[in-house]
Amino acid sequence: MHYYNDNTEELNLPPSKTKIKQQMHDLQDIGERLVGLSTDKLKQMELPESLLDAVLEMKRTNKFGAQRRQMQYIGRLMRDVETAPIVAKLEAWSGKSNQHIAWLHQLERWRDRLLESDTAMTELLADHPEADAQRLRTLVRNAIKEKELAKPPKNYREIFQMLREILPEQTSQAPDIDSSTISDA
Repeated sequence: MHYYNDNTEELNLPPSKTKIKQQMHDLQDIGERLVGLSTDKLKQMELPESLLDAVLEMKRTNKFGAQRRQMQYIGRLMRDVETAPIVAKLEAWSGKSNQHIAWLHQLERWRDRLLESDTAMTELLADHPEADAQRLRTLVRNAIKEKELAKPPKNYREIFQMLREILPEQTSQAPDIDSSTISDA
């Protein structure tokens, strides 16, 4: 709903109490997700010290009333923090971000290609010479044998873990542009 004065200019009204209350609940929800993280992951979040201390204190709190007050305090501290990077990291860790899912699908495609053809191995090692070629070849050979003998896919899973190390997840949204590939028009 927009309100206009006599000169038909739109007035900038502050957000309603309901809107403010909803925003505070959203911040508390993010705080609850932070409380559910391990201490190691909390340290990776690069949270302000006061917020980190409040989250760690919440983990130590046992009584319901104290927990409720501490969550409200965390929500209040969250007002001064940029929440977009926190939410993005939480979603990536929970496997919900589209970028993270695309990366996992890329790893699965690489694993399938490695099991189907030798040229995929050559291509991967050419692009990533730091990879342990001998270990990767052994895993591929053992995964093929596992499949033929209907054994549990231990090596199949290890290939995926090794690919996670070889092909790190891209953190930037925009692809890097190599200046040598741009032609002068």
